[in-house]
Parts: sequence; C-alpha cells; structure tokens
Amino acid sequence: MNAVRHYLARVNWPWRPSTGFAKPLPTQVLKCDLSSISFDADDQPQIKSQETLEALRTASRHLVEAFETVVFPTETVYGLGALALNATASAQIFSTKGRPPDNPLIVHVSSVKMLLSLLPSDYTLPDSYRVLIQHFWPGPLTLLFPRDPTKIPDIITAKQPTVAIRMPSHPVARALIAMTNSPLAAPSANSSGKPSPTRVEHVLHDLDGKVGLVLDGGPCDIGLESTVVDGLHEDGNIRVLRPGGVTVEEIEQVLLQNFRQGSPPKVLVHRRDFVDEEVEQVPTTPGMKYRHYSPSVPLKLLRTISKPPQGVIADTPSSLLHSLKNSLGSSAPLRIGLLTLSDSSIISDLVNDTEIQWRQYSLGSFTEPAVVAQRLFDGLLTLEKEGVDVILIEEISEDREGLAVMNRVKKAADEERWILTSMEAQCKSCSRTSCHPL
Repeated sequence: MNAVRHYLARVNWPWRPSTGFAKPLPTQVLKCDLSSISFDADDQPQIKSQETLEALRTASRHLVEAFETVVFPTETVYGLGALALNATASAQIFSTKGRPPDNPLIVHVSSVKMLLSLLPSDYTLPDSYRVLIQHFWPGPLTLLFPRDPTKIPDIITAKQPTVAIRMPSHPVARALIAMTNSPLAAPSANSSGKPSPTRVEHVLHDLDGKVGLVLDGGPCDIGLESTVVDGLHEDGNIRVLRPGGVTVEEIEQVLLQNFRQGSPPKVLVHRRDFVDEEVEQVPTTPGMKYRHYSPSVPLKLLRTISKPPQGVIADTPSSLLHSLKNSLGSSAPLRIGLLTLSDSSIISDLVNDTEIQWRQYSLGSFTEPAVVAQRLFDGLLTLEKEGVDVILIEEISEDREGLAVMNRVKKAADEERWILTSMEAQCKSCSRTSCHPL
C-alpha cells in the first residue's frame, strides 16, 4: 500500500483520508471581501458579506469534516492550511507540497486565548514575548514556544521540543481560524522549494488540481514570510532565526521602549550575529535547512554593493553576459529576465546588449525595501512564466526589509556574481588619480 501511495504522490494524485488517493480535481476558488470582516472584543469574526461568510463556512467544513487542506491568504503569502492538532490532516500538507518531513510547520492562531490553550500549563510568557505580542500580533511575527506533546503532534514540529506559532493579521486568515475553532498549520501554498505565492494565480499555476479549495483575498500586502523569533534561551536574548515581515529594527525599538524588567534583551540575527549549526541541521522553524524560493530557471544574484571575497575577480556587465551565453549554450537568442531596481547602477549597462531578449520586472527602489519585498516573489514567478532562460537580480542593503529580501534571494540563487559597473571598470583600469578622492 505504501508503494502505491508513493507512486501516486509522484504523479500528483493527492491522498485524502476519507477516500484514499483520488484523481486531481479542478480547484474551487471562492472570493472573500476583506472589508466585510471585523472582530469583536472576544476576537470573534463579524462578517457582513453573505458571499464571504459562505466561503469561510465552506472552507471550515473542508478542514474540519473532511480533513482536507485549504489555501487561504495571509498578510505575508498564501498559506496551505490544515488542522494543526490532527496529524492525519496535517499530513496532507506534506504530501501536497512534497515537503520533507523534518521541515517543521508554523501553527496559526486567531487569538491569544487560543495560543495559551496550546502551551504547557506550567509555562509563563517571558516579558519579551509579552511586549512583542502586544505590539506585533496580529501580524507577521512568529514566536517559538515550548511544545506540549499531548496537544501538538510530532508531525508539526518534526519531533522538536518547540513549536512555532503566530497570529496572522489578514482578516480572511484570522476569521477562518476562528470559525474553524482550531489552530491551523499553514506553510506557503506552493510546491516545496519554489517561490511563495502572493496572488491566487500563483497558487493555481502550481497547485491547481492538488488542492480542493482556495480562498481569494487578493494580493498579499507584505509579500515575504513572517519573521521567526526564538526567545527561549536562558540569556533572555531574542534570536531572529528567519527575517521577515517585522524588521529587526522594529523589534529592537519596541523592546527598548517597552521593556520594563531591567535592560532590554539583545536582538541577534542568525548568520549575522551568531551561527547555530545544530538548528540548521535539525531546524525548529521553516526556511533554515533546505533551499527555498527558487524559480524553475537559474537565478543569479548580482553583487554590486558588497566587496568580492579574496581571490574572486569581479565581472563587468559585458563579461557577465558573455559567460551566460556560453553557459546556456543555445543557438536561439538568449532570453534574460531582470528584476530591476529603478536606481540601479548596472541595468543600463546590461540592456545595451541588443542580441539578448530582455524581460524586465520592476521591484521599485533601493530606498524602499518594503516595496522590493512585496514584489519579489511575484517578480520571480512572472518572469518564470514568461519563459526566460535565466533571471538576474541585484543585491540590496541588508537593513530593514532588505535583510529579509536578501535572506530569500541568497537561498533561491544558484550562483552569486560580483559585478563592476562600466564606470568602475574604467576607473579600475585608469592610471589617473585626479578622479579618485584621497
């Protein structure tokens, strides 16, 4: 039986607990009106639109009665949800996405009351968590908590002693969780390793026929996954395991202004301020061990800000394009996708090559990293759909939302290239010193 299940999984016939494997069916898409949803003092949804109410009721039945997965929007990306406290239901997430079993899931709640119902009875929230919950929930911040194994199944945490939990701010996501009256596990609604979907069309391009129901709440506002924080260490410091929708600077400011018990904790960023190889090999949260966010075509990260490592010779735009032509080896004109920045120093140098068919997608400006973050995954998926041979993206500064952007790009890219602009190349070969300030 297991051999049959593995074979059918490879040909995208999803396993359903009630009926076993079934042929892929057309995915039903139900629209939701965000403006019709509000919440009362008890965190219960109040829904004015009958169409939206029926869509949420239908989704709740899929989750609770059939143990099916449902795709729903969050403020970060679209999520593939299932009952977090039911191992059979949660298993649908892994089979639908092709997700490795040692990659844990984030649990989504609709209220602090629901959060507390999941935690061990003897656990007390640390002051740092109280501050962060007060200021960033609901919102794109995930916190690590001790896991109660009598409540949270092994499959959710990959048998780890901690569980990652957040409360989404998107009204459709929060209303669905509340109406289901159960926390939902929900990674991004895409095949494992691919760019996360920020629009319904992204979901359908990847998972049409693999999921039964999608709630359409329009494009996601933030466009990158939540920030994941571990505040469970004895030193009390906050460790950012995955940068995301809440910036490190925002966390630092809120703790500085609102922490009342002695000095505020330090905020440490994984791979910037500390390295934990154990948590990379046995992750406590998504996005740490495996390659993620990669389109189906090669993605090249162009390093134009950071200096190349010792022994690495930077390319000029012309030498970069020459090497791409040689490596891709096609007799047809090369089609290159550019994720462009409006104030880029190298884009004009690149597109001067008229032998190449260029496809451009604007990410915005270096000075607006939140806009770049919101557009990143849509840009990757749009250029992929346009059939380019390779995608190029220029690095941005790793501050504010730029830290999360570069986290995703470095995981998605198959290669990094250091690039000199034409002006820099001329200066480097120039023997004059008058144009080089001392």
